[in-house]
Amino acid sequence: MSKIAILGAMVEEIEPILSRVENINKISYANNTFYEATYKGKEVVIAYSKIGKVFSTLTATLLIEKFGCDMLLFSGVAGGISPELAIGDLIIADGLCQHDLDITAFGHPYGYVPEGEVCIPTDVKLREIAKEVARTKGMTLKEGIIATGDQFVACNEKKGWIEETFKADALEMEGASVAVVCHALNIPFFILRAISDTADMDAGFDFDTFLASSAKVSADFILEMVERV
Repeated sequence: MSKIAILGAMVEEIEPILSRVENINKISYANNTFYEATYKGKEVVIAYSKIGKVFSTLTATLLIEKFGCDMLLFSGVAGGISPELAIGDLIIADGLCQHDLDITAFGHPYGYVPEGEVCIPTDVKLREIAKEVARTKGMTLKEGIIATGDQFVACNEKKGWIEETFKADALEMEGASVAVVCHALNIPFFILRAISDTADMDAGFDFDTFLASSAKVSADFILEMVERV
């Protein structure tokens, strides 16, 4: 039987998932907490990594190598770049790149290092399952490239550069590093993001309120995918 990793960056992103799973076994390891559990007969291991590429790399690796997960589903929030994305929209990554990886001084393109890839694709079958879930729920699900970097990008000029350079639709701080791990270890993976901010967003936007509400929507979506895997 498959053992499915469910990963978020922040505790708020996994709390609604933890509230719905059963037989939770809490394990502390490597300065983090992992929750072995079941959901409708499926084995899952749930964790939040903390923000950024280094922590998400560590946590994704442990979920696979220590806990034996053979599939990874990531749920979280992202900033929108594409004008087609509004706050609250859901986007799934068809590919992920690192916008802050730069050795262009050696003649390489942005986001590339030798023996690596600029853009790593996610699992096609998992994306198809996500589209089925969206159709069942009557939800609109966007699909596109998500760019990752160890910085919160609030500058519209920088967002424009990332969009132009990587053809990215959204940006966040963990997806591409998780992609590198899963790709290297031959683990099918999937990245779901709810758009939390956009280039033209209202200055009065309450992020904390949005995070709580979007986490519930994303949790419901991810658990529906677990059922269908």
